[in-house]
Amino acid sequence: MVKAHILIVEDDKAVKNLISTALEMDGYSFSSAGNGSQAILAAASGKPDIVLLDLGLPDMDGVQVIEKIRSWSQMPIIVISARSEDRDKIEALDAGADDYLTKPFSIDELRARLRVTLRRLNALKNQDPESHLFSNGSLTIDYSAGYAMIDGKELHLTPYEYKLLCLLAQNVGKVLTHAYITKEIWGTSWEGDVASLRVFMASLRKKIEKDPAHPEYIQTHVGVGYRMLRQ
Repeated sequence: MVKAHILIVEDDKAVKNLISTALEMDGYSFSSAGNGSQAILAAASGKPDIVLLDLGLPDMDGVQVIEKIRSWSQMPIIVISARSEDRDKIEALDAGADDYLTKPFSIDELRARLRVTLRRLNALKNQDPESHLFSNGSLTIDYSAGYAMIDGKELHLTPYEYKLLCLLAQNVGKVLTHAYITKEIWGTSWEGDVASLRVFMASLRKKIEKDPAHPEYIQTHVGVGYRMLRQ
């Protein structure tokens, strides 16, 4: 079985070597770039399956790299950065990053993030473009009919709850920021909408989660946003 090709964008040799060793042990093929310009060129020419991107690059900010790649590709980008503030995570995710891993990180966590991203990639590749059904564990959404089910039982969702569920499902495995979600749902991203989002999310969880206090489907990234987990 051919494993994914990973592009490592990192100017710290020790970190690059650590990541490279882990990828090699897991059977991934990989290439590397030491600055933003090299990263953009490598992403365009090599077409990697996933990009692991440091933000503190010597020639440009990593967020600029994300924006450049997003202008022509939706290839998954996982940020690996020492910047741990919520505003830094939100800026990178809003620019188009799929996930954010803070340094120092464990190799096991990196492996887990890669597996989640690859499951989302494989689900997209195997998705029938003519299909109007989304399936994830016990959750099914029939986009054409406009309803959702858990364990075969129809959920009674409000219009906003349904829109929110569909948005998360269409980005399964990807962290969506509060600003992105509120803009998609309400068309704006002011603070009042974030408060409304939390209310709707709590209501939605009560309807789809067996135990809302320990959700299986919708994961909270405190101060950042939400992610639907692939079951």
